[in-house]
Amino acid sequence: MNTAALLPDLKLDLGIKSTAFDSRLTSRLATAAEWIEGEGCTLTNSEGDKELVVMYAAWLWRSRVTGEAMPRMLVFALNNRVFGEKARSSL
Repeated sequence: MNTAALLPDLKLDLGIKSTAFDSRLTSRLATAAEWIEGEGCTLTNSEGDKELVVMYAAWLWRSRVTGEAMPRMLVFALNNRVFGEKARSSL
């Protein structure tokens, strides 16, 4: 998955218009993809997986300031992705 291609979506989600944070945001996207894969997911280029990486990266960016816990919506999305993949592989 080309996480750098997701940068415009992440910036839109965060409301960032300048390019000042592009390298840090690209790093957050790569980290999000790495951590999601660390949970046992095999990321594809599907729209759902792209959106999951963007949501995770947006949370990483926001939580560095607020310290907020992972939103339930994101927890559910990750769990559904992990359990769905494991269920398909056990068939």
